[in-house]
Amino acid sequence: MTPRIAWIGLGNMGRGMSTNLVRKASLSRPLILFNRTASRAEQHAATLGDLAAVAPTLESAITDADIIFTSLGSDSAVTSTLDFALSLPITGKLFVETSTVAPSTASALASRITAAGASYVSMPVFGAPPMADAGVVVCVLAGPAEAVARVKPYAAGVIGRANIDLSGQDPGQALLLKVLGNTFIFGMIETLGAGLVAAEKTGLGVGYIQQFVNLLFPGPMAMYAERMVVGTYWRKEPLGPVDVARKDAGHALALAEGAGARLPVVELAEGHLRAVKEYMGERGDIAGIYGALRQEAGLKFENE
Repeated sequence: MTPRIAWIGLGNMGRGMSTNLVRKASLSRPLILFNRTASRAEQHAATLGDLAAVAPTLESAITDADIIFTSLGSDSAVTSTLDFALSLPITGKLFVETSTVAPSTASALASRITAAGASYVSMPVFGAPPMADAGVVVCVLAGPAEAVARVKPYAAGVIGRANIDLSGQDPGQALLLKVLGNTFIFGMIETLGAGLVAAEKTGLGVGYIQQFVNLLFPGPMAMYAERMVVGTYWRKEPLGPVDVARKDAGHALALAEGAGARLPVVELAEGHLRAVKEYMGERGDIAGIYGALRQEAGLKFENE
């Protein structure tokens, strides 16, 4: 019989990853779902049918599970959730943290969880929500080798398409890779947005740039180009919320400063994300960097 698994946190990424977990992992018992906003858990459970069950409380989600996945939006949310878990009997349980937090946060939580007789694995993922829905994110795993081995059956081939395996290393190392890896995403969005703005301003038009990107850079860059050109970045609810993007940028800048390095493209992105937040509020999306670049060029934020 497979372990009883709980999934805590059902934002855009959490919904996609948990869906693939129940549909591909052949669980013998329903996945336990918990979300601070109960209606979100109930709505997600309805899409999964008998494959999932909603926990009435955070305590029951943790107590009834052997493996607890968490997917939350901030360091404070992760810390408060695991602080609560530490108030319960957790000996023998395995906590798998998929959220993007500071490396120091992951290392500190791992130490406390281990001292309480449980295990902790960091498993941040690379990929946007549509990639989580499709099960093609890349999983980064770090923690004790035996604990990582227990998580692998649910990673590559289930939640994601591949693993970057840091077995035996401190869980903070997975977050170090994740935070620095995110800087490439910021650079990609900045380059793409600026290129589209320049194409419009010079009269070339964005269509040819999009065609060029689709042919030479299929994958995430093509996906972001679509979101920008179609206007998803302002027309729909955010896939990459601006507050989460700014949190990730802040982690990267703090790491670089602490190491005596600079990340100029992230400094640039943080300024544009601040403009997105001011213009769109909580509805702002990371792809809204394109809108901020449009404003700098004398265009409207929206590409109507």
